[in-house]
Amino acid sequence: MHALDYVVIIGYLVFTLGLGFWFGRSQSRKEFFTASGAMGWLAVGLSVMATLFSSNSFVFYPSAAFGGTLLIGLSLVTFTLMTPVVAYVFIPVFRRLECETAYHYLEKRFHVSIRCLASGLFILLRIAWMASATYAASLVVSTVAGVEQIHVIIVLGLVAIVYTIIGGLRAVMWTDVIQFFIFALTIGITLFLIVSKSGMSAGEFTDHYFSGRDGIMVNFELSMTLSMGSWAILIGVFLEALSAFGADQVAVQRYIAADSERTAQRGAWLNLAGMWIVVPGLLLIGIGLYGYFDKHPSELLPVLHEQKIEVADPANAADLVRENNLSDKAMPQFVRLHFPPGMIGLFLAALMAAIMSSIDSGIHSVTTALITDFRDRLFPHWKPDDDKRDVILIRVLVFVIGAIAVGLACLVGDLGDVFAIGKKLTAGFGGPLLAVFILAFFVRRARPAGVFVGALLGAGITIWLMYARSEWFSVWFWPIGFGIALLIGLLTARGAVDERAELTYRALMKR
Repeated sequence: MHALDYVVIIGYLVFTLGLGFWFGRSQSRKEFFTASGAMGWLAVGLSVMATLFSSNSFVFYPSAAFGGTLLIGLSLVTFTLMTPVVAYVFIPVFRRLECETAYHYLEKRFHVSIRCLASGLFILLRIAWMASATYAASLVVSTVAGVEQIHVIIVLGLVAIVYTIIGGLRAVMWTDVIQFFIFALTIGITLFLIVSKSGMSAGEFTDHYFSGRDGIMVNFELSMTLSMGSWAILIGVFLEALSAFGADQVAVQRYIAADSERTAQRGAWLNLAGMWIVVPGLLLIGIGLYGYFDKHPSELLPVLHEQKIEVADPANAADLVRENNLSDKAMPQFVRLHFPPGMIGLFLAALMAAIMSSIDSGIHSVTTALITDFRDRLFPHWKPDDDKRDVILIRVLVFVIGAIAVGLACLVGDLGDVFAIGKKLTAGFGGPLLAVFILAFFVRRARPAGVFVGALLGAGITIWLMYARSEWFSVWFWPIGFGIALLIGLLTARGAVDERAELTYRALMKR
């Protein structure tokens, strides 16, 4: 680490704090929660992308490609299929019914108990997601910077908590926009350095990567244990993306903050465009690292020595890294060895941006759900009459939720590899939550009792299966949880259609 790297890192952290103070000069409850409903499509789209494209993904995509597979690249297909559903189904419903949260709609459509259940599932999902996403990127930051991981988590967590408390949603969203451009710039610089240091052309990289190997991009073997199988990606990641971008308060809060329904829809399409920039870029980094380290395998020897792995032939170092599931270490090792002064700081700033975008949006949306779906709805007498006092109480809750998320991030590493952590902790809640919305939108005879029981059983059975069938590929738990909740909801959808059926998607679009 050069002095210039520290300048870049400190400058970035100070700048994000400065945004919080700038937007926090006049905060009301409406401003804190929805940015007064005045955000444009650029802020909405890039904020959604930077937030939900978590630090898990920033670490995982290059690691997967370096490990020898591009199967995860099929997720771009699922993102493309998901976007029109979100833009023309989810967003119009939330906007036209003027929902305060995504789960406010479920009370209108079913009952307050469904609202509280769905909001509770979201809160558990998002806290788990924050912990795993924070752990993922902080591991790389600590490796490159030579700092204890727990210190990275605590410092970045505190910075994110502070600017969220002060600046509210507007500060969170504009910070996310800046974070997206840091992502894109870092990806471009990394690719340039890999190509320039290797002396290989783009064609040589791809020829080397694909030479003599099959099943790199697709593998349609139907297996529950196959890692990154194409069926699992197409089905599981589609459901995950639809849940994250359509039924998750993190995304919905940004659609509500948009100045119009049309603006929110444009933001959803911009989010997709951002995905098509970032995901291929990260996969190309992995392909480049694959070719570079096969040409310079001795540079990976320190990675193997750190893990106390014996190396008989240094020429096999890259293969040993892949065989021992150490692909996460390849990119940090290249950064340490070849990034010039200042660029290491930029790389770390990008990872820090990924961490803080996970924390700030998570704690803000969880706080919104707790206040709006629980306190205001169930205990309205707890709500202060004075708006300024209410904002103070909301800020205290933001701090408490942030402290819980940061504390869990310090413990999540014992659960397994980074990708599995993210999927297992969220699939148990996200799949059933999505099923509740699908039943609400499209099943006129869906009954609150059936929806409630289906969501609970879907979550419970999925979480049990994660431990009973730990060998299954983690993405498969998404369709399992979704399918159980949906099936029970459909089986109990009987009887006469009541007036709440007028709030299904088709009925709303006819108004």
